[in-house]
Amino acid sequence: MTAIYLGLGSNVDRHKHISAALDALIMLFGDLTISSVYESKSIGFDGSNFFNLVVGAQTLLTIPELSEILKRIENDNGRMRSGPKFSPRTLDIDILTYGDFVGVEGGIELPRAEITKNAFVLLPLAEIATQVLHPQLQKTYGDLWQTYDQASQSLWAIDFEWQGRKISTRR
Repeated sequence: MTAIYLGLGSNVDRHKHISAALDALIMLFGDLTISSVYESKSIGFDGSNFFNLVVGAQTLLTIPELSEILKRIENDNGRMRSGPKFSPRTLDIDILTYGDFVGVEGGIELPRAEITKNAFVLLPLAEIATQVLHPQLQKTYGDLWQTYDQASQSLWAIDFEWQGRKISTRR
């Protein structure tokens, strides 16, 4: 089994699509480690605020197999791939890490560069994998968050319920 971390985001019917993604992921992987859900402004385009979170799981799938299934989940939630790269999203699921893999597999570069560039990825990852080492930088996600320019991007935890349980609380 390989430990994976996935970044989830939505700014269209946010609660509906994040919940649907979590439903699909729990069916696929079983046990999930789920960060708080954070709200943040759109980056790279003028749009509605995003909900973002990170999910940890264990898988036997290869990177290409995992990518294909995640694309199917996105498509099932109305993901349109014909628009500009930076545009509203019903659902975006990115593979952030796949075990200790560093490199390109199936056209996917891992670990994903957004980990160290975007607070909406790094903070929830640091929350659920504080002591885990970034496979390339060999620093923990907790340490990376502590040294991140936290004033550069604004985000805040929100109240979020999924399957009748509170997985996130406004801070």
